[in-house]
Amino acid sequence: MADITRVALDAMGGDNAPGEIVRGAVEAVRLRKDIKIFLTGQEEKLRKELSGYTFPDGQIEIVNAAEVIETAEPPVKAIRGKKDSSIVVAMKMVKKGEADAFVSAGSTGAVLVGGQVLVGRIKGVERPPLAPLLPTLNGVSLLIDCGANVDARPSHLVQFAKMGSIYMESVVGKKNPTVGIVNIGAEEEKGNALVKETFPLLKECSDINFIGSVEAREIPYGAADVVVCEAFVGNVILKLYEGVGGALLKKVKGAMMTSLRSKIGALLVKPALKTAMKDFDASEHGGAPLLGLNGLVVKTHGSSTSKEVCNSIIQCVTFKEQKINEKIKTAIQRTQEESKEENE
Repeated sequence: MADITRVALDAMGGDNAPGEIVRGAVEAVRLRKDIKIFLTGQEEKLRKELSGYTFPDGQIEIVNAAEVIETAEPPVKAIRGKKDSSIVVAMKMVKKGEADAFVSAGSTGAVLVGGQVLVGRIKGVERPPLAPLLPTLNGVSLLIDCGANVDARPSHLVQFAKMGSIYMESVVGKKNPTVGIVNIGAEEEKGNALVKETFPLLKECSDINFIGSVEAREIPYGAADVVVCEAFVGNVILKLYEGVGGALLKKVKGAMMTSLRSKIGALLVKPALKTAMKDFDASEHGGAPLLGLNGLVVKTHGSSTSKEVCNSIIQCVTFKEQKINEKIKTAIQRTQEESKEENE
């Protein structure tokens, strides 16, 4: 079983649960033989969903969890009060070593709280950030943080940069990834207090490839491989990114249907346009890992379809194979030792 990646999947979380979640699990095991999925949720409903599919024996198992944490519930109260919920049951499997990873499209707040309280942080990690991959003209960039820490300190952002660099190099395969901090201009003296304090700290880091400030308009062009910011800014960037992409696609489709000539043109460009849109489809890259924990926790969109669920599950295989947690532990430990030496 050493070569099998075990994923605890919250089957009750998200707008399209359990249907799209179960379907995503089936798609994943059909594609990969090295995955074992534990569907956590209300057993009767999950058995009914699974009955409509055929899939390899032994790769999907139901783990009963009677309760469901709703999106609007206070996260801390929900994690503490609903111990038999699909999120808590799945996260405890990761904590106990019964699963290598946890994936959920459910309550972001509950996933963040559960990740820190149940799975636990790697020793030395101050704050675990959410880090989604954004499609760009050059491939993808890692946005870190996009929703976990709205009141971050400079030291947090420095750790985000280091963890993000490890992820981009090991999972995405980007050698010596560039790191930029989100700012309102290219000049070092620009920005708010957090950016101004963090900038010189990042410049001093010898273990990252820091290139300076990155403006929001430069992100879709792939200005940096790792885009560092606190969660409020990151979440605004992520939501605007998704909104503009969706609006632009609707505008293009509408324009193509305005006349007979445009409809004929649409038929001609459809294959190329379909390829281009696939490259810019964020769901192709899976969910956002919560980096810096003792186990892998991945948060997918609340509106995730089976494709994003499937890709998020497969994403966990690479994470495990590349030993991301071990690399983060080593990097954090090295930083602490260097800091200790400097103080002495």
